[in-house]
Amino acid sequence: MSILITNIKQLLQVHDTNVTIVKGSDMKDLSILENAYVYIEHDTIIEFGTMDEYSTIEAETIIDATGKIVLPSWCDSHTHIVYAGDRTSEFVDRINGLSYAEIANNGGGILNSAKVLQDTSEDDLYAQSIKRLNELIAMGTGAIEIKTGYGLTLEAELKMLRVIKRIKQESLAKITPTLLAAHAIPAEFQSKKQDYITYITEELIPKAAELRITNYIDVFCEEGYFDIEDTEAILEAGKKYNLKPKIHVNQFNILGGVALGVKYNALSVDHLEELGDNDIEALKGSDTMPVALPGCSYFLSIPYTPARKLIDAGLPLAIATDYNPGSAPSGNMNFIVAAACVKLKMTPEEAINAATINGAYAMGVSNMYGSITRGKKANLIITKPMNHYSEIPYAFAHNPVEQVIINGQLLE
Repeated sequence: MSILITNIKQLLQVHDTNVTIVKGSDMKDLSILENAYVYIEHDTIIEFGTMDEYSTIEAETIIDATGKIVLPSWCDSHTHIVYAGDRTSEFVDRINGLSYAEIANNGGGILNSAKVLQDTSEDDLYAQSIKRLNELIAMGTGAIEIKTGYGLTLEAELKMLRVIKRIKQESLAKITPTLLAAHAIPAEFQSKKQDYITYITEELIPKAAELRITNYIDVFCEEGYFDIEDTEAILEAGKKYNLKPKIHVNQFNILGGVALGVKYNALSVDHLEELGDNDIEALKGSDTMPVALPGCSYFLSIPYTPARKLIDAGLPLAIATDYNPGSAPSGNMNFIVAAACVKLKMTPEEAINAATINGAYAMGVSNMYGSITRGKKANLIITKPMNHYSEIPYAFAHNPVEQVIINGQLLE
């Protein structure tokens, strides 16, 4: 299979040599070719350039992209899309004045989702989840991380991992599975949290590792969930099985989770709605990617990650959806790019870098995804006609995507 896209108004995130991360002031730069073409064979980007440089290339499919933008597909590095049911009733409760913490204390929140998932068959869970994923692909997402965490029992967490594995095998999108057994404390362990941590470290992690589905482990490091000592014990257990950390930190409180993530060489630290100077200092010189989740801030009406502080300190930043039923029930990365500009005060160039190359880095796949580079995987968005790529975040409630190419295949 070969695809040739010609007459591209703007071809974004173009690099002659492979780039795997963009930091600080460099995030304001977005490499662009005007009036360009790109040629794909099988699942790989083979060639690109300006139409002035173009000489005839034979291809099975030729797409005239006159007036359209072409860019790498979105790389969503933080989602929980494998879940059952929804939490619409909690949405109404929050409108009526209950806080996220109050809903959780009343038996809602993560524990609510866990109970529903435990009672859902594996086939049903797969059917609900793959439907969500296909909707996201149609909106331009070509690489996505999927966490467990709505199981909270050995059997249910393993069920989630098997569903993620099935999705990975059957979808063209790049899937990165993550084990998030430490997402909440089940009701039966509320008065004996240490027993649940022992359950995670001595039973759940070893059994999950036997499946050889994930290379990553996550912990919700937050007051009322898992503190610094808990988090370190879980990361140590994961380390024995070569599971690299991706940690939920600083969503509501600063506990020291950022520095702990850096200590354990976490691939990413995610949320960061609350951020201190010590957190920024800890990230400097590290290989850990900060990840902002503006959809969660929007839905819960909590502070937004101070993106400017991170970028102006010379750090990289990725943005992701946090797609989940309780605090961010949308996986639309086009909206996330817009929210990054409107609420995080990022430029369109910074937001696109954060949603492509840096998002791929936060998934551990930026060597093959996230930019238009010869030899990288052919995951591309072709937009509807527009004058400039800044219209993607500007028209925040509109879908800019006309066509998507995933793994070298043009999807209808």
